Amino acid sequence: MNRFQFVADHQRRYGVKRLCTILGIARSSFHHWRRTAADRAARQADDARLAARIRAVHRESEGTYGVARITAELREAGERVNHKRTARVMRGAGLAGVDAWRHGAAAVLRPWVRA
Repeated sequence: MNRFQFVADHQRRYGVKRLCTILGIARSSFHHWRRTAADRAARQADDARLAARIRAVHRESEGTYGVARITAELREAGERVNHKRTARVMRGAGLAGVDAWRHGAAAVLRPWVRA
């Protein structure tokens, strides 16, 4: 529970002004938080939908694709997304690509390096 939710839950009993003063938050911030609740809910729904698409691309690549390649695949499929959002959603879903340099690919790509 965040501070704003606490104020919303207890505002009838104690009042917004008193709760905001005690918690050290601006009343305008609380009211902004309440006004933008629908936008946050829509963004979370979009992120959940995007996470499902990212999981599908990640599964198709057998867990090897990282942020850059998944972003490229999504853009190719017509999704409007940037690499920062892809990275945030992947972190939230617990997904990560494979670092080729740490898994022996260095010896193949750079024969002078011994794996």
